Amino acid sequence: ESEKERESLKERTPPTVKGQIAELLRGISSTDVESRDFLLRVVQPGLAGLMDGSVSTLAPIFATAFATHHPFTAFLVGMAAATGAGISMAFSEALSDNGELTGRGSPVVRGGITGFMTFFGGSLHTLPFLIVNLHVALLVAYVVVAFELVLIAAIRHRFFGTSWWLSTVQVVGGGALVFIAALIFGNA
Repeated sequence: ESEKERESLKERTPPTVKGQIAELLRGISSTDVESRDFLLRVVQPGLAGLMDGSVSTLAPIFATAFATHHPFTAFLVGMAAATGAGISMAFSEALSDNGELTGRGSPVVRGGITGFMTFFGGSLHTLPFLIVNLHVALLVAYVVVAFELVLIAAIRHRFFGTSWWLSTVQVVGGGALVFIAALIFGNA
């Protein structure tokens, strides 16, 4: 990326968080989802959050379910993991880049997107553990996790041009490694 491109990105970035949120909302409602700004300010932070929330919370949730055989305990651990991961990722994204050098926009907005998507990804496969029957809860959670992983692969394919099969193998492979950790610790 050249100095000229960075300056151009900086010039297009509104100086206030309110202005950047308005620009973000225009970008989301726009049909120009291919724009570099949209990718840097919305898709990339959202995808990073969704990937982290969907994958990093698998081990504690499923390990708790396997170890305790109590779905509601797994639900509580999952919501705690999703909340903690969301807060952590929000701060991580917001503090990693103030947006001035890279033109990635407001750190508050990017952090908010990343944190929300992390929480969303972690809580989505936690919700099935509100089902009282552990076996049914696990089956529903497996389906939700599969949906999340396919969604992540599809977003990577759509917005970043990653081959569909490569993206699927990478995302499912990462999820499988974390699930193996859940099996190991949940059956220890």
